[in-house]
Amino acid sequence: MARVLVAEDDPDLRGMIEFKLASAGHEVTVVADGDAAMTSARAAPPDLAVLDVMMPGMSGIEVCEALRADPVTAATPIIMLTARAQSADVSRGLAAGADEYLVKPFSPRSLVEHVEKLLAAAAS
Repeated sequence: MARVLVAEDDPDLRGMIEFKLASAGHEVTVVADGDAAMTSARAAPPDLAVLDVMMPGMSGIEVCEALRADPVTAATPIIMLTARAQSADVSRGLAAGADEYLVKPFSPRSLVEHVEKLLAAAAS
């Protein structure tokens, strides 16, 4: 069972992601903004983070950069979730250190598959 941090400001989407990942056997911590994501990651480093790009406080991009800059979380797989689908947005997310960039709306099943793939790669 992996520890997954989910930072998403939309409560309905946050609940759906939490349900799907918990149903897949993961221990899920959910937060509603970037500042809470950093607080949670520092208190209990996750095995993987799912970050919304546009959140109150720190953006998902800023959280991603901060996680990459911290030696404790530098290797943590990160999936960015966003409604921003322009190629410049994708490039910015990947340049910040994200491993995957999923555009909303997305398939919950696809998210779980991406999570499983990144966790398997991190374990090997």
